[in-house]
Amino acid sequence: MTFTSEAASAAVSTAGLSFQYSQTAILKGIDLSLPRGRTLALLGPSGCGKTTLLRLIAGLLQPTAGTVSIAGTVVADAGKSIFAPPEKRNLGMVFQDYALWPHLTVGGNVSFPLEMRGIGKGERQKRTLRALERVGLAAFADRRPSDLSGGQQQRVAIARAIVAEPQLILFDEPLSNLDRELRENMVGELAELIASLQLTAVYVTHDHAEALTLADEVAVMRSGHIEQLASPDALIGSPATPEVADFLRLGGLADIEWKNGNWFLAGSSHQIADMPQPSRSRARILIPTRAVSVVENSNNFQGVVLRSQFRGDGHLAVVAPHGLPGVELQLLSQVRFRPGETIPISVDVSQIHWFDTDDQITQKERVVTC
Repeated sequence: MTFTSEAASAAVSTAGLSFQYSQTAILKGIDLSLPRGRTLALLGPSGCGKTTLLRLIAGLLQPTAGTVSIAGTVVADAGKSIFAPPEKRNLGMVFQDYALWPHLTVGGNVSFPLEMRGIGKGERQKRTLRALERVGLAAFADRRPSDLSGGQQQRVAIARAIVAEPQLILFDEPLSNLDRELRENMVGELAELIASLQLTAVYVTHDHAEALTLADEVAVMRSGHIEQLASPDALIGSPATPEVADFLRLGGLADIEWKNGNWFLAGSSHQIADMPQPSRSRARILIPTRAVSVVENSNNFQGVVLRSQFRGDGHLAVVAPHGLPGVELQLLSQVRFRPGETIPISVDVSQIHWFDTDDQITQKERVVTC
């Protein structure tokens, strides 16, 4: 990603941001720029560096190299030994466990950041009530956090994060401690709340649904760098690498090879595409879930069902095509298939996603005949 002058007016931006612990590189040259009023999700598996990036933005860690800027002001620059602590960055934070003090009332929890800033009692009460009204909890100011549901406690944590009207809110996997049903309900509520409050937010999660529901932009992270940064629609429609597609569980990955004037699944006689002679003889493709179905026709092939999981819109089956070790395709069916069952597989090859290679295969050339 190119770091441009737009970063100067961004809510938060980083340039060449790196962090090393002992001899281990945790982050490797992160460049990003988040405009005001937008939400960026940092998505990835444990150990990919997403929480470290959030902590560098928050000022809980000092970078080994690179810079962090908030609202156009440099708050960390490893090269110039500039480092502003968290309390000087005008941030709000929402943590995994909400970090609510059980001995304080809801109002006391929300007003605490204002008290730490030396704001008078009358102004604190006014701003605390306004923050609670914005999250729909004005009537709960005198209650204890233990009297509230998990979702309400989450709202208290958000009210505390916004009470000082910070320019940026940081969410550190705030829904991870909720049970599945409450988490699914809270994702939609939290997305609506972020939008209605017009917050600028950085949201860390390992959950695909959370990231794709909440964020305007999603940064998929792997091994200390950003593998792809794009809108949710772009991520789903055009994953940049096989690793992104695999992490998002978008379908089955397969190697293909050019032989006898056609593309075939590597090591098989299953034809995938017919096109002019490419410059390379091998490629990597994604066969999306939507491209796979159970249809009897002359071009299909057989596969064995490995596992099946019910989803709200049907049964998601994982199928291993016969004679193709290591390839697992996904299909969505209204019929439940049992593990070990052999079924006929049909692939709509027009929906196959080809990862960029040196082949220079154009989209027009990817007209298929299978």
